[in-house]
Amino acid sequence: MFKPELLVTPANVNDIDQLADAGADAIIIGEQRYGLRLAGEFNREAIKEAVEIAHKKDVKVYVAMNGVYHNEILDELDEYIAFLNDANVDAIVFGDPAVLMSVRQVAPNMKLHWNTETTATNWFTCNYWGKRGSKRAVLARELGFDAVTEIKENAEVEIEVQVHGMTCMFQSKRSLVGNYFEYQGKNLEIIQQKKYEDNMFLVDHERNNKYPIFEDVNGTHIMSPNDICIVNELEDLIDAGIDSFKIDGILRSSEYIVEVTKLYRKAIDLCVEDRDAYEEIKDELFEKIEAIQPINRPLDTGFFFKETVY
Repeated sequence: MFKPELLVTPANVNDIDQLADAGADAIIIGEQRYGLRLAGEFNREAIKEAVEIAHKKDVKVYVAMNGVYHNEILDELDEYIAFLNDANVDAIVFGDPAVLMSVRQVAPNMKLHWNTETTATNWFTCNYWGKRGSKRAVLARELGFDAVTEIKENAEVEIEVQVHGMTCMFQSKRSLVGNYFEYQGKNLEIIQQKKYEDNMFLVDHERNNKYPIFEDVNGTHIMSPNDICIVNELEDLIDAGIDSFKIDGILRSSEYIVEVTKLYRKAIDLCVEDRDAYEEIKDELFEKIEAIQPINRPLDTGFFFKETVY
């Protein structure tokens, strides 16, 4: 049976060795200037070092260029893509067609993964980008299992889904989102997050939810109050032939991501090689992740088994 790729997000170069040993097949890295919601900032020297370390352990390196680009950044794309090509990265993750056009000119052999985080909701759109050069489509996080399965059945490209971590609920190029809610008279407030000096929570007292909110060069991002975790629900996605499982480690410690990677590696291997053994241990794997979860971050299955509510 086909074994899906396990894709993880290191916070720094030092994480890569540990994640490779934990069982990661690929990593995604990049710079805030070009990529969205990265677990860590990787400048050019760090990218070159990451590729060298990862490739020694047969781990692929994908670089995020899925930012929302304005005119002033377009002149930089050719040079940055040429650098990534020379650095021997394995693929570029893109959302803006400007990246695709630049890759065609500068690095025509570079693999492309299409990821807008929200609009990959049907197989026709995935194949549209596949016909234009993308080898993979990263599906929207709001899709249910039936929709994911139908897309995979009809897709002419690889399909990637997120199986663990927080998801983005809202992004704006502007800041001061809290002021907007206060203006609207909503029962919400902003509090400073203690662990991460540059991040905050958006607090909904009515529902007892805390939404991580942070601002970077790409604007304001409001994240989900819960973390996806389907370490004990992998069989359906594996049987559907999903090509890549992503663990998103944004706003998580390196130690947490390494441990979660180990548990998903074990789950994937058992689910593919010994389904009965996986059935016996999967709840235990979930409990181990639950034990290391931040107290304010409950686990759920995202939208895989429930209807999307907007």
